[in-house]
Amino acid sequence: MTDGYNKRRVHLEGARKEALETSRSRLAVTSVLFAVAFAVISGRLVELAVFEDPQARATATASRTVVQSNSRADILDRNGILLATSVPTASVYANPRHLLDARDAARRIVTVLPEMNGEKLFRRLNPERTFVWIRRNITPNQQFAINALGLPGIYFRRTERRVYPHGSLTSHVVGTTDIDAKGLTGIERSFDGRLQDSEQALALSLDVRVQSVVRRALDTAIEKFSAVGGAGIVLDVTNGEVLALVSLPDFEPHFGGDVTAEARFNRVTKGVYEMGSTFKLFTTAMALDSQTIGLTGGFDATRPLRVARFVINDYHAKKRWLSVPEILVHSSNIGAAKMALAVGTKTQQAYLRALGLTRKAKLELPEVGVPLIPSPWRKISTMTISYGHGIAVSPLQMANGIAALVNGGILRDATLALGAPDAVPAGVQVIKTGTSIKMRKLMRLVVRRGTGKNAEVEGYLVGGKTGTADKPVAGGYADSRRVISSFVGAFPIDRPRYVVLAMVDEPKGTAETFGFATGGWVAAPVVREIVAALGPMMGVAPSREAERLPGPGDPLHIAAGKPRQTARNQRGRGQSVRGPARATN
Repeated sequence: MTDGYNKRRVHLEGARKEALETSRSRLAVTSVLFAVAFAVISGRLVELAVFEDPQARATATASRTVVQSNSRADILDRNGILLATSVPTASVYANPRHLLDARDAARRIVTVLPEMNGEKLFRRLNPERTFVWIRRNITPNQQFAINALGLPGIYFRRTERRVYPHGSLTSHVVGTTDIDAKGLTGIERSFDGRLQDSEQALALSLDVRVQSVVRRALDTAIEKFSAVGGAGIVLDVTNGEVLALVSLPDFEPHFGGDVTAEARFNRVTKGVYEMGSTFKLFTTAMALDSQTIGLTGGFDATRPLRVARFVINDYHAKKRWLSVPEILVHSSNIGAAKMALAVGTKTQQAYLRALGLTRKAKLELPEVGVPLIPSPWRKISTMTISYGHGIAVSPLQMANGIAALVNGGILRDATLALGAPDAVPAGVQVIKTGTSIKMRKLMRLVVRRGTGKNAEVEGYLVGGKTGTADKPVAGGYADSRRVISSFVGAFPIDRPRYVVLAMVDEPKGTAETFGFATGGWVAAPVVREIVAALGPMMGVAPSREAERLPGPGDPLHIAAGKPRQTARNQRGRGQSVRGPARATN
């Protein structure tokens, strides 16, 4: 018995030892596995914390839990000021198949989003569908409140919303996007691919400081003269860069589809207008450049020109022979028409084509209008185009053409793209440098002693030209109460740097302007206000007038004093051609 008992005891002890050894081995293996797993996890945490880009890590994590939109690149002005950016938002959607009670869900959601119609939302929550947007781009508070409802089948997605910090100030330039962040208008549309595919911000030539100055001056004039709208542009004549481009009325880009067609319309680039007597600058430039006439020459403006039932009159009629400078200073339609006839139709067409006035402007915006030119281009067209009727161009084209007249005769396409510092893009020589110098003096004379006196700014030499044109309507022109009033100027005119154009649509005269609503009374003061702010802002040094005015020996002096020759002894020297007209100034 004793031997059997001992044998069983030994056997049991051996079994226990064997089981203990097996357990120890398994525990060791398990410990090793846990150690390896811990080491891998620790290593990955170190890698994530030390070596991986936090932003990339966050994006990767988000993509596993929600739909992450690609961030659209920012848009900046020339000084790095933010014009457009994208901010993360949440959007709420439903899977109707997961809803316990669609009608109850719709009713409860409307308590958080009261602008929604509960019955319409219920009908959209069709149980045959698996995805229904409820509301895009909700606020964090709205997301929290909807989430707190505890509704099965209601989910959120991370999305982005385009934000424009300056609101309507740059709306026509920067443009808008749709709810899916696709470009609809303006720069947003023109550079849609670039903004979607690149993280690098897009810098424009626009300067929000200048933009604000132009908008304020235009808005004041529109209110003062009860006008229906206006347009303004500031252009650097040395490189074609657009510093400001304002069209009024404008719109709040965040509101998307709640914008009227009139507010969305870009009057600077899309609108084309008969610009009136500002065109006399082009007529004079082509006459001087082609050597058709010199500064001491002139034409007889004693009588109106008549063609059939139409008459070309002078708004500021002098009823005598006028020199070339006087034709501009007194804004003579008769003198301009005769000057154009002397130049000839083919030469006029060639110069206007070279100045970019007969083709669509090249600008980085989709909203660009096509100029309206006469077809066929008859002799009568040559006459009326000389003073800005019978041809319609955009204010952008007008400003760009004037830039070529004052910058030495080089045409450069206007651009909203910011160039490299001190870079001067290549251009095309469209008039001689000497002609450009003469045009600067003539433009200065118009402001100093002509119709542009209200554009005068103390300390800066402004040169320019007024324009007032009756608005065309079906079958002819509107009455004289519906006009386009404009002024285009350059400064400092002795060393041109900027062209400034202001246009006011359908201004009404006031007691202060003695009932007049012409370019000299309405638009010239707008340019004066812009120049007064722009000069110091852009570091333009003031000029001394005494060193720049024409003296008695200068041909330009003719326009300031008595006419050198009377209409009687000059009658017949100017061409006697008659044509229709509708122009005032």
